[in-house]
Amino acid sequence: MDVDTRLLRYFATVAEEGSLTRAAQRLYVSQPALTKQIRQLESALGVPLFTRSRSGMALTEPGRALAARVPGLLAGWQAALRETRSAARRADRTLRVGFLASAANEATQPIIAEFARRRPDWRAEMRQAAWSNPTAGLADSDVDVALVRLPFPGQEMLRVVELLSEPRCVALPENHPLAGRETIDFRELWDEPFVAAPPGTGPWREYWLAADERDGHPVRIGAVTEQPDDWLTAIANGYGVALAPESAARFYTRPGVVHRPVTGIGPSRVAVAWARADDADPVVQDFVRCCREVCGRT
Repeated sequence: MDVDTRLLRYFATVAEEGSLTRAAQRLYVSQPALTKQIRQLESALGVPLFTRSRSGMALTEPGRALAARVPGLLAGWQAALRETRSAARRADRTLRVGFLASAANEATQPIIAEFARRRPDWRAEMRQAAWSNPTAGLADSDVDVALVRLPFPGQEMLRVVELLSEPRCVALPENHPLAGRETIDFRELWDEPFVAAPPGTGPWREYWLAADERDGHPVRIGAVTEQPDDWLTAIANGYGVALAPESAARFYTRPGVVHRPVTGIGPSRVAVAWARADDADPVVQDFVRCCREVCGRT
């Protein structure tokens, strides 16, 4: 019988939290979706894993037996996956670098050039991730190192070094009433519909909606997108406005969309991130050093 490791991870989180609500929040999934996954696991195993009540989710005897084994199973699988992919990387001397949107902006090419100088027999393969994957592939071991935007879900499980920061701006349809302004106060945008990242991205989505900087004012969602092109299209079509790094005005231009500075919100931060298990990996650490030196974070 085959069981998806995702189901085991969901089970372990519910077991730790003792609550579907808290587990769903921690996993950045909806509670109905999480309930469905737990029932799917129980069906596959043919045993009840939890006793459900108003007070929460209590493990059954079979559930306790599984809960004792799952952390080791998941850790072993992640280690095997990481080691397998590291072996493939060493074989073809390719460092897989995940990134989101504009990566480290204008510092990206100098970083890659410095890595090539340090490791002339290696190649940095850039892999762009969707906004639904704010770790840029690190969480699933799809990449070796990543250039990311803070904050993102799960960053406490990784090594993260901030490289640079920049102000946030707002992207608006060119015919928007505020598009003619030189600067816009964030309060003036509170009632606007926003183009947002998928709900499952948790703190990433909340940060780009500036949810913590609205004094409790509710957010209106006009559209949900995962890719920069779709994001720009939604804004140009008038479905909403969106906060973005100031560099978006340089890297993501499109007819029908304008970018304006925004006051009243904090900056966007770019970081390099890697798995804790790669602290001693010389190639990964060389790339991290390149990032820090180019960005003046030595």
